[in-house]
Amino acid sequence: MSDKAKDARARRVVFGLDDQNRSTIASDGYTETRLVTEAWTLNHLWEQTSVPSDVLAENTLTEKAANMPPSGGYKFMVTTYAPDSEWDYEAGYRDALAAGGIGDSLVDSDIPGLHATDTVDIGTIISGELWAISETGETLLRPGDTWVMRGTKHAWQNRGDVPAVAAVIMIGATRSS
Repeated sequence: MSDKAKDARARRVVFGLDDQNRSTIASDGYTETRLVTEAWTLNHLWEQTSVPSDVLAENTLTEKAANMPPSGGYKFMVTTYAPDSEWDYEAGYRDALAAGGIGDSLVDSDIPGLHATDTVDIGTIISGELWAISETGETLLRPGDTWVMRGTKHAWQNRGDVPAVAAVIMIGATRSS
């Protein structure tokens, strides 16, 4: 993977209250909770263990970057997807999911990287292009396009020559069947 994708960083500005109960910038800096793989770089920005949460609840992220949000909670991240031509797509996808703690989400399929998680994921492409792959088809996502992944089997491909960047919130969910 190119250094451009590996070095992707996300700045997080957090507002809060000062000692006089006035709004203030409580912190400003790049997130340290990151997962860098051959396939993608995840910059985790904010997490809550439950919803609803207090509006001033502290971030529950730890130093270890993992893909899944807490059950009943959510995780917000900026993900940079490396161009597929820069890495071994089939093996690298499996390794990237395992590095994020969701290697068991892979499903047996002829579609490389096909996986499913118990989450509702809402993402918007910021730059680049990303192919969203399902069992029955695929669609190209461009900047400004948003997807809603509802625990269904899917894979991602970046067939372009520049990293694709997306802002994604993953919400812990359950399956009724």
